[in-house]
Amino acid sequence: MRLDELPLRHLAQISAIRWSDLREAEARRLRELGFDEGVRVEALHRGPFGLDPIACRVGRMTIALRRATAAAILVEAA
Repeated sequence: MRLDELPLRHLAQISAIRWSDLREAEARRLRELGFDEGVRVEALHRGPFGLDPIACRVGRMTIALRRATAAAILVEAA
């Protein structure tokens, strides 16, 4: 499933990131923030009406992502 589809408060592990779906700046930012295969992630909050942004926890950081960015991150339930 994609990160934007992950139910809130469910822990998952990143199984793949479709880097080609992201702009270069977005991909670099995700790498700098620690997004990579095998990393655990948790969806915490979605914007009004389920729209942007999506807040997620990676390690001890809470990060806000656009829905289009989250859709490029594939996760498996942990």
